[in-house]
Amino acid sequence: MKDAIKRRGLLKTSLAGVAVAATAAPLAVHAQSPAVTWRMQALWDGGTTPQKYEERFVARVAELTGGRFRINLFAAGQIVPAAQAFDAVRGGAFEMMKTFDGYEAGKIPSFAFTSTIPFGFAESDEYEAWFYERGGLDLVRQAYAPAGLHYIAPTVYGQEPLHSKVPIRKIADLAGKKGRFVGLASTVMGAMGVSVTPLPTGEVYSALDKGVVDMADRGDLTANFEAGLAEVAKFVIVPGFHQPTTATAYVANRGAHERLPAEYKAALGVAAREVSGALRQHILVNDAAVLGKYAAKGCEVIRFNPADVAAARPKAMEAWRTATKGDALATRILDSQVAFMKELGLLA
Repeated sequence: MKDAIKRRGLLKTSLAGVAVAATAAPLAVHAQSPAVTWRMQALWDGGTTPQKYEERFVARVAELTGGRFRINLFAAGQIVPAAQAFDAVRGGAFEMMKTFDGYEAGKIPSFAFTSTIPFGFAESDEYEAWFYERGGLDLVRQAYAPAGLHYIAPTVYGQEPLHSKVPIRKIADLAGKKGRFVGLASTVMGAMGVSVTPLPTGEVYSALDKGVVDMADRGDLTANFEAGLAEVAKFVIVPGFHQPTTATAYVANRGAHERLPAEYKAALGVAAREVSGALRQHILVNDAAVLGKYAAKGCEVIRFNPADVAAARPKAMEAWRTATKGDALATRILDSQVAFMKELGLLA
């Protein structure tokens, strides 16, 4: 009980910040502020729930700037293939992307820790508090800067389940299986004996359907149902120990961001924080209902024993350290997160 009270107290500031952002009035825009139009490619397919929240994001930016800063939104792959978005934004082909930092963790070790922490933060508010209250935003901006990119803000939500073609009932069942994971989850699941294949989000359905992988991480429960995973993977494993909390990211070309008026930069941050809270709450409300939809499609929902997950955490923590690859900034980020998890009572 004391640990729970302590954790709630530590998160009060973060939750208060969300409330302030959610009620923010339109920002004061100077009469001489220029009209600006950007292009943004998202992670999601058109018509899906996450993409609808990106539509809310660009609409809110326009609202906060009196319509003078507009962002034309594109679905995943509409401008460039998803795997090319990082380099395309860096090169100025378009100004902004919604991304998952873990895709680039092989090149930039810090990104392993700014998208998800397998076996780590148990609640999305805890992870978001690290970004906003424990210096996480500044650290991840340092990681992006050498690439000529500016990290605006995360969208933080809860677990992503594991979808499998074969029953996985305990951690030991992972060994010898083929799985799609990216970022830090790749390293951690590899340590659990999984043969890992990193694939773009858009290729997960096909990989499961064709048997390229036995199991896969993709997105939240609702997004995965909308993507048809119930048709190709009949086992849904929760909680998502491999991705208990998730942070996708709004990232801009640094030069384009620096040229923006201050109020436009502020609008990006406010809109991003609002969408983070709104999507998280939407997912929270819908998770229970969508599990029933999986069952109606003939899927079995498997719930892991918390004690089994806890017993595997030490091995996961060793993999965290391995994933830093000795990089100084990645090590600082991990040390910061571990210290916060200890404050929250998640780690001894």
